[in-house]
Amino acid sequence: MKKSLIALAFGTLALGMSEFVMMGLLPEIARSLGVSVPQAGRLISAYALGVSCGAPLTVLVARRQPLRRILLALTALIAVANLGAAAAPGYGSLLLLRFVSGLPHGAFFGVGSIVAERVASEGRRTEAVSIMIVGMTVANLFGVPLGTYLAAEWSWRATFAFVAVWGAVAALLVRLWVPHLAPLPDTGLGGQFRFLRRREPWFILLSVLCGNGGIFCWYSYVGPQMLRVSGFEADDLTSIVMLAGFGMFLGNILGGRLADRFGPAQVARWTLAAASVALAGMLLLARVPAAALLLMTLSTAALFCVSAPQQLLILERSRGSELMGGALVQVAFNMGNALGAALGGVPIACGRSEAFTALPGVVLTAAGFVLLTLYVRRSRATA
Repeated sequence: MKKSLIALAFGTLALGMSEFVMMGLLPEIARSLGVSVPQAGRLISAYALGVSCGAPLTVLVARRQPLRRILLALTALIAVANLGAAAAPGYGSLLLLRFVSGLPHGAFFGVGSIVAERVASEGRRTEAVSIMIVGMTVANLFGVPLGTYLAAEWSWRATFAFVAVWGAVAALLVRLWVPHLAPLPDTGLGGQFRFLRRREPWFILLSVLCGNGGIFCWYSYVGPQMLRVSGFEADDLTSIVMLAGFGMFLGNILGGRLADRFGPAQVARWTLAAASVALAGMLLLARVPAAALLLMTLSTAALFCVSAPQQLLILERSRGSELMGGALVQVAFNMGNALGAALGGVPIACGRSEAFTALPGVVLTAAGFVLLTLYVRRSRATA
């Protein structure tokens, strides 16, 4: 495995911990800072807003810079922002620093995907991107439980300090292991958005939004469902979350390898079709503990099985504007997460059990499948 890809994976692991560990820290942060849990929940939204703003902003500011220099600046920002969060004196400052923590997220994935594609061996481009993304899956498998443990043993501040150290290590590895790569040709501000004049990129971006959103309709409420519907105990949740993380890890690796063999579009669309079936199964079988665990693992595997293929698809369809394409696909991922959490809450608000959060997810993932099918047909017609 190439060292440059390992350096990129260290960066995505830091980002994964920074994003997902907050879910387990909300009660302690709320208690420590004297705010309600819903107010603390805005710290999650602030990060997502930072992702959506930071990805295109980085492209506009740094599009003329060498790719390694951009990655160094982004990893440094990961370290500084999380160190600031660890020392935040109050809720307002922590809210601001969570926004700043999100700024490098989408841009790192966008730039990192271009670097991974450039350093990849012949015929293994998608697998190279999936190796970069593997840090996110490891964050869910080990990093988030470790961060939750640090918060329980010491303080939530220790968790953010740990992420800051990891970000600094990632910056060092980028400096040592990522080769110098010339900046992409500058097509001007207008040129960065020119690829959006065609339909194919919109099919990809909307499929990302629908696919991620569909799975997050249900996954946003996986804890309550496993406790209240599937019948697990609170002590089982750590193991359940780790099993979900294993599904993400496995799906990411399979997605990269299968896409290099069968094509990223085919792998992504049939994975979304499988996700729709798995979510429908969850709606029907959530009360069966073994079935719930199996379907959860399949759903989280699908969540990351499409990630590298869709990332590569948008790079292929945004030549000359790859930085913006890679950035916008991360915005679509995060908008899908937010949309999914909102739509998944509708059945609960209507008095249904948490199992019904999978219902809007079935519709959204099926829509993602249709969008990618339209993309494939249009690509064939224009080939």
